[in-house]
Amino acid sequence: MTYETLTQQAIPTSFRDEQATAQAELYTHLESQAEAVAPTQDPLTNRDRRIIGEIIEVQPESVRTIWIEGGITVGVQFVEGGRLPFDHNWFATRVAQVKATLPETPLERNERLSDELETACTAFGLYHGEIDWLSFSTKLYQYGRFVGFVGCSQESWYARPRQYGLNRVAASAEQVIASLGVRAVVAA
Repeated sequence: MTYETLTQQAIPTSFRDEQATAQAELYTHLESQAEAVAPTQDPLTNRDRRIIGEIIEVQPESVRTIWIEGGITVGVQFVEGGRLPFDHNWFATRVAQVKATLPETPLERNERLSDELETACTAFGLYHGEIDWLSFSTKLYQYGRFVGFVGCSQESWYARPRQYGLNRVAASAEQVIASLGVRAVVAA
C-alpha cells in the first residue's frame, strides 16, 4: 500500500496582505450599501447621550450605543471602538440622578412640545401650520377652517381664537385646545 504525503505550501505575505485589504474594502462597501438600502435608526437621543456622557465622564458624541446583558450589566459601546461594562442597578440610579439635574436644551424642549402638540391635535382632529420654533407657536385648523393660535412659553401652554386678544392659559396642549371650544374627536 502506498501513502501519499501532502505538504502545505506557504502563502506569500504580499498575497495575504492584498487579500486582507480586498476583504476589508468589500466589508466597507457592503456596509455602505446596506445603510443606503435600509438606514438604521439610532435608538439613542441626544439627551440619552448627554446623560450617559455625564455618568461615565466622556463626550456625548463618543457614545455609539448601550445594551443590557442578562439584566445585570449595562454595556456602553463607543464610536471609536471599545466597550465598558457597568452594574445595572448602579447605572439606573445614576441615570435617574443625572436626569433630575440635567437641563433640557432648546431642541429637546421643542421636540417634547411638538410631540405633545401632535398628540393633542390628533385627539381633536386638528392639524397645524408651520411651527415658529423660536416662540413655539402655530395656527390650528380643522377641516380647512382656522380655529386659533396655540403656543407654549415658560412651560405654560396658551391659546387665542384670533390674532389679537387675550391668551387662554392651561397646563397642557390638550387643555388649551379645549379652551378654544373644540371638541375631541369621538371614535365611531
